[in-house]
Amino acid sequence: MSDSLLELEKRRSEVLAEISTLGDFRPGSISATSGRCGNPNCHCHKPHDPGHGPNLRLTYKVQGKTVTESFPTPVAQRKAEREIAAFRQFQELIRTLIETNEKICRVRPVEDTLTPQEKKRRKRSVRKSSGK
Repeated sequence: MSDSLLELEKRRSEVLAEISTLGDFRPGSISATSGRCGNPNCHCHKPHDPGHGPNLRLTYKVQGKTVTESFPTPVAQRKAEREIAAFRQFQELIRTLIETNEKICRVRPVEDTLTPQEKKRRKRSVRKSSGK
């Protein structure tokens, strides 16, 4: 741990500044789906036909439940891709922030912040009781 307290606090400020510059972000992932539709006369029901797709969808969790959204336009898909990428960057910055704060906690000297009452109580509890 060659980092000084001053360097660590500077790094923490830099990470917080980076977080503040992030634009819109959201968790989720984009995946492709393909398959057959419900129309038995459609080309997708013919042998060796790959079916419809790939159709890209956004998947994410809301209160523990998986939500899936289709993209109305390619522009909406690109927007979601940017937001998800920004969320991944946010996650990495948060990991860095936590690691940096842990280092700060280990490096920062202990300060005597006990009140006079706490000091008195502490002294009493250290005293050994006489044996019976």
